[in-house]
Amino acid sequence: MSPSPTAPNFAGVVLNRRLAALAGSIGFALLATACSSPVRLATPAETQQATQGSGQSSQAAQPGIAASPAPAPSPATGSNPSGSGALNQFQDLLRNLAAQVEPSIVEIETDSGVGSGVVYDSSGDIVTNAHVVGSASTVTVIASDSNHYPATVSGTFPGNDLAVVHVASFDGLKPATFGDSDKVKVGDVTLAVGLPFGLANSVTEGIVSATGRTESEGNGVVLNDLIQTTAGINPGNSGGGLFDIAGEVIGMPTLGGSDRQQPGQPSESIGFAIPSKQIINIARQLIGTGAVAHTGRAYLGITTTDDSAGGALIVSVVAGGPADKAGPRARWVITNLGGQPVGDSNRVGELLSGYQPGASVQVTVRLPDGSSRTLKVQLGERPVNP
Repeated sequence: MSPSPTAPNFAGVVLNRRLAALAGSIGFALLATACSSPVRLATPAETQQATQGSGQSSQAAQPGIAASPAPAPSPATGSNPSGSGALNQFQDLLRNLAAQVEPSIVEIETDSGVGSGVVYDSSGDIVTNAHVVGSASTVTVIASDSNHYPATVSGTFPGNDLAVVHVASFDGLKPATFGDSDKVKVGDVTLAVGLPFGLANSVTEGIVSATGRTESEGNGVVLNDLIQTTAGINPGNSGGGLFDIAGEVIGMPTLGGSDRQQPGQPSESIGFAIPSKQIINIARQLIGTGAVAHTGRAYLGITTTDDSAGGALIVSVVAGGPADKAGPRARWVITNLGGQPVGDSNRVGELLSGYQPGASVQVTVRLPDGSSRTLKVQLGERPVNP
């Protein structure tokens, strides 16, 4: 909505309040966001849509009260709204950061919908979510400057919900810089850049609210080691970039949270991004051979569910897998992994994300008779098609 003509400084006041709230949350608060059920973003069935709002604010004259004259504009202080020097500096930082990273984000258009993508290298390779490209073999890439490029799909890996598309012409596309997602900490500032609801060049800000999350996409695909962020993530953001304050890609927005009390209803300030470590690993393989041979993810070889008494109840054990060789059996309950307590099934995936294939880990289990046992398990590598 446009600022009221009787309040020319309203937009500046709102912006300062927004920046003040963000600065306060970064400097003085610990965010404890409860993990919500995920909502998969930009599915192939979604179509491009843009929302535009229009309207004018007005003030009705009140009987007996004279209209106040519009306040005089404050003296010019450059392009920044009035506020403290620290807030102005932070605003300049966000402006420069947005301008820096936007050319590295593209729109990916298929016959069934749209999503986002990140320019991976100077050879014309672009990474995105596998569910953005779906079963398409060719797509259209639209750069931030609105130039259109025909592209081919180099390969997809639904197990990590990642894909690579390739363009032959590269003018106007800027490769992103990828950071180390292992160094991401709770409280880090984030920018999510993509095309929510088809709105190109959209930027939302927030912080990292958690790391190591494990979430199901609801289609048999379980993603682990996810970064949870308060940056706004909506349909169309899928495949885009989650950037840190240095302008480096630390993740790929893929899932949005939903309210567990009202399934299907979006939950504000909860979104999940695939970490850059996984993106780089899968992208290199898809670019090189068009397929994935190594997931690079630690693997126990079990399926679990929450146990009513606490812990992760083992539902099944893969024959010949790491757990099968070490001894855990179905109906046993994992209560501790690597010295860390396991309160539910999701915690197992979170803890495994901190290990590499081949590492040894201590696993404590509760047997059906109530006794406990600690076993040493050598982790394997998660199969491409588990």
